[in-house]
Amino acid sequence: MATNDQMKALVKSHADGDDPQFYAVAMQVAAKAARTGQTKFAQELRDLVNDLRERAGNKARVASIVPLAQPKGELGALLNVSYPDSRLGDLVLAEKLAERLQQVLLEQRQRDALAKHGLTPARRVLLVGPPGTGKTSTARVIAGELGLPLFSIRLDTVLTKFMGETAAKLRLVFDALAVTRGVYLFDEVDALGGDRATQNDVGEIRRVLNSFLQFLEEDASESVIIAATNHPALLDNALFRRFDTVMDFALPDDASVESVIKNRLSSFQISNLSWPRIVPAARGLSHAEISTAAENAAKRTVLYNRTRIRTDDLIAALEERPRPIRAAEGARS
Repeated sequence: MATNDQMKALVKSHADGDDPQFYAVAMQVAAKAARTGQTKFAQELRDLVNDLRERAGNKARVASIVPLAQPKGELGALLNVSYPDSRLGDLVLAEKLAERLQQVLLEQRQRDALAKHGLTPARRVLLVGPPGTGKTSTARVIAGELGLPLFSIRLDTVLTKFMGETAAKLRLVFDALAVTRGVYLFDEVDALGGDRATQNDVGEIRRVLNSFLQFLEEDASESVIIAATNHPALLDNALFRRFDTVMDFALPDDASVESVIKNRLSSFQISNLSWPRIVPAARGLSHAEISTAAENAAKRTVLYNRTRIRTDDLIAALEERPRPIRAAEGARS
């Protein structure tokens, strides 16, 4: 059943004519009912809310994008908004990783069919892996493929020296994602989700993490929540349990190296390139570093009025890129 606070929020939002907030609170009530075993009531309440939204001509979903596209006040300092047109073909992912991403997209596209059977699509996705391996690009692809706005949460403004303010700002973000369906990206989420067992941790920081975990647990919106980190070992174990899917990114293998370069140089003549020489030069680099090196080789080609990318130019550009320390250490061992 609804809590006292939820009942007051329902009455207030109805009195104010705030339909999006009314729907958001109602969906929170449904989520709580589902967690307590009242699955039939929860599904009936979700269906009722969805029916009301549809009869209103989907005004809540469409019109609500406008104020958030140009957020004002405190919310404006917390969210950056973009409308990506990225597609799956823009990514170079390992086969298993690509399959997981396709499954997330399929479930989102078929969420109405899943709802008829009391099922919910995967909508909380945790991306882990080294920098430059495609985590942020994956968030853009999810938004682009689903035709949703991408809201990047600015943790530099969410996190303050006053932990109570941080929790309040997180509440604003979660209220926003309940009102406006979109893809919400918490990049470098280890700043929020650090291990509570860390010896140097303090009580206030643990309370922020607990608030974040609670918001994730209670969220019953239709938005997609994506968290990304370069340091999964720093995350609290409880955070992993809050996500439907964990996608583990890694440095590209030899086949992916070739694919990244071909994607970046698709407008150039590259049939003459010697891949047996190029691929070893790229080992240890991230997707982003390889793409940058390919771009630098392309610039050299244009500036010297050549028609083809030269193998030597590409290798030189790859060798100029910095390698992660652990990759260099692994090569010496």
